[in-house]
Amino acid sequence: MSIDLRSARHGHALAELKSHVSTGNARPVLNEILAALEKLLADGTATTIDLGALPFAAGDERMLDAVLGKGEVAATLELSGRSQVEETGIPGVWRIDHYDPNGETLSRFVEVTFLPEILKSQREDAETGLTRLAARLEELDGQTH
Repeated sequence: MSIDLRSARHGHALAELKSHVSTGNARPVLNEILAALEKLLADGTATTIDLGALPFAAGDERMLDAVLGKGEVAATLELSGRSQVEETGIPGVWRIDHYDPNGETLSRFVEVTFLPEILKSQREDAETGLTRLAARLEELDGQTH
């Protein structure tokens, strides 16, 4: 009997099999997240874990997602590619994934923080916003006189 791994049916089976492959690194990452959350609550120190810097297979991702769960907050940023920021089911623990314009993964992080830096307005952006709002109010004042 011969198996053609190029067929759609077998390709799906192979993808399913690969999704269970694990390096065993999910548990140490979860322990690191636990310690980081304790530190965040103790002194406010945020921690970023670069999942791309670790041997991390699909099975590890499945375990991480299963343990952390889904939270209530998600944001998508469109910069020079898409960035997806999602709170996990553990408040203070966030998943942040960056993609290139073609949708390929560039980087994957777990950020243990009250609010991820990427979601905070930058000072320069707020200054631009101040200028924009002042101009719009002047324009509005000019229309009402």
